[in-house]
Amino acid sequence: MKLPRWLDWLPFGHVPEINPNQLPCDPLEISDHFQLIDVRSHTEWRQSHIQGSINLPLQRFSVSASELDSVHKPIICICLSAHRSTPAVRKLRRAGIEAYELKGGMLNWWRLKLPTDKN
Repeated sequence: MKLPRWLDWLPFGHVPEINPNQLPCDPLEISDHFQLIDVRSHTEWRQSHIQGSINLPLQRFSVSASELDSVHKPIICICLSAHRSTPAVRKLRRAGIEAYELKGGMLNWWRLKLPTDKN
């Protein structure tokens, strides 16, 4: 049974996750296998983000047909604590794209002292 589309935007519930420990240690190697989309605000992203991630704030998040054509790798959606990434993963999966949420978000990434990039 398909859920109504408005439920996609709820910031809770279960979506497929990837634990940071499941990813390669080298951020460049991560981007060889996954497309990283950070759905936090531009200000948050500029302060600290995973190297190779693109910033697409959830407020402006959409999945258009032209964007779908360029997706060749599974997507990992990233936010601060894995709440904003949940709706993004739902929208991508509804569009037929393999997508996961970074378990625990950037808080978990920082806690594990994994590398970040700053602009």
